[in-house]
Amino acid sequence: MKKILSILLTLVMVLTMVAACGGGDTPAEEEAPAEEAGEAAEDAADDAEEVADDAEEAEAGAEDGTFKIGIMPKLMGIPYFESTGEGAIQAGEELGVEVIYNGPTKADAAEQVKMLEDWINSGVDAIAVAPNDSAAMEPVLQKAKDAGIIVLDWDTPTESDLVDASVRQIDNQTLGERLFDNLVKVMGKEEGNYAIVTGGLSAANLNTWIDFGTEYAAEAYPGLNLVTEKIPSDEIQQEAYTKTLDLVKAYPELEGIIGYSTVAPLGVAQAIRELGKQDEIAVVGTATEEDSQDFLSDGSLDIATLWDPARLGYLTVGVAKALLEGQTLEDGMEIEGFGPIELQGDNIIIMGPPDDYVAE
Repeated sequence: MKKILSILLTLVMVLTMVAACGGGDTPAEEEAPAEEAGEAAEDAADDAEEVADDAEEAEAGAEDGTFKIGIMPKLMGIPYFESTGEGAIQAGEELGVEVIYNGPTKADAAEQVKMLEDWINSGVDAIAVAPNDSAAMEPVLQKAKDAGIIVLDWDTPTESDLVDASVRQIDNQTLGERLFDNLVKVMGKEEGNYAIVTGGLSAANLNTWIDFGTEYAAEAYPGLNLVTEKIPSDEIQQEAYTKTLDLVKAYPELEGIIGYSTVAPLGVAQAIRELGKQDEIAVVGTATEEDSQDFLSDGSLDIATLWDPARLGYLTVGVAKALLEGQTLEDGMEIEGFGPIELQGDNIIIMGPPDDYVAE
């Protein structure tokens, strides 16, 4: 509407100038420029009418349930976010909304902000972002709210009160504790040296799982010893592979590794396979069922824990549509195409418990 008013104001100014130029006697040689000005005014009027029509169509579309929803992953090009994208696109087709699924090609918070700015300027009705850096999102999320856009986070929380809903895969504490239980199960004992290989150090969801897990382990498994600070891999499997090789060399007494992010456990397992230490070092972590199969088959990865990524993408679109339709989130409410949800607090949606994948 601001754009319409701006064009209309410009039109009025042009018409006023034309009228002013047309007053009094005008030499013949000046008549052509005046006619051109009149034509320009007519063109401006046509443009204003076209923009107004577009706005009316957009508003009518919203009333009919045709919304434009932008879903942004941490990065494109890795299997996990390809799968969530497939679920999001499927939801758009089945629920009758337009879904834009796009993100940076690497885990870059600055690029996410830039892309979100473009989405806001293009007039999306809702955005859902999986942030690489929660703090970096605050200004652009505020801009979206000020523009009347529904704001969600998904996969990774923003830890912001600016979001209308936070769509999460699982209960963070449940997953954090599950990974340590799995590590102890594979190690076959409750004491020993272990390490953590994670994705990005600023990823709020990964940090939350690690914090819950280490706090739990301190009480449940006090004999476990974390040999070094968590090791970042920047959501790159090759990086996790290289750093695991260095890790095992630096700590030859290592007995277990937990990988966080869907690519870190794969890179860890790749290194363990190359070193031939499948029977010496237990490896567990968060990875998709499909990507884990090869490493699970020879024991370089012992247990992969995750959820259905496509289902997460679908749920995110469904929640965004429900909010755009003016629905109030409630525990147990049905999300179209998905089913009932678990609600924690006012706006935290839990998709469900994680699954464990093993060689069998």
